[in-house]
Amino acid sequence: MYNERNLKDLLYQEFARIGKSISSPKRIELLDLLSQGPKTVEALTKATTMSVANVSQHLQTLSNSKLVKSKKKGNYVIYELVDVGVTEFLNSLRTLSENQLVEVQKIKQEFMNSNLDVNGVSLEELKEKMESGEAILIDVRPKEEFNESHIPGAVSIPIEELNEKLASLPKNCEVVAYCRGCYCLMAVEAVQLLNSHGYNAFRLDKDVNEWNQFAETK
Repeated sequence: MYNERNLKDLLYQEFARIGKSISSPKRIELLDLLSQGPKTVEALTKATTMSVANVSQHLQTLSNSKLVKSKKKGNYVIYELVDVGVTEFLNSLRTLSENQLVEVQKIKQEFMNSNLDVNGVSLEELKEKMESGEAILIDVRPKEEFNESHIPGAVSIPIEELNEKLASLPKNCEVVAYCRGCYCLMAVEAVQLLNSHGYNAFRLDKDVNEWNQFAETK
């Protein structure tokens, strides 16, 4: 029979499994990428510039902690988050880090200062502008992420295709670009390109998950 001390030791030992699994910065990055949608090992390798072997090893650790799961599709192994609880955990971790760690605050401020020429919009402003027809929203993430989940009304134009598809965008309204959130540079690159070609462009520094949370309150 277990006594109270045994039970607590066992319980906190299991809690610590999650902590150990995210003790690597690269594993947190992998979780963040998977929060945008399922991905193959190859896609994760390209996004993180790690080797296939390293990515696979990190994914196995995350799988052992029940944070990710995998499935076979043809010759590929596709990984995804176990459920929305992992996404909520990541959001809480990011918020806590931004609030408690001066280093994170400095990095975020430097990022913002380096992109002062890129104007942003809030979720509330975006909602109003889209409803009134004042703005068109473009999703510059990879097509696979858009197909998995996107902000309603958004048009998929992956960042590498934006230059050749500029002519398809109207110049009589604002263009808002979004990608994977405040620490992703794809939307910044998109706005800079759009502005250089005469578009009135803005950046949304939120991702799909943050939009969904916002939409639930409206």
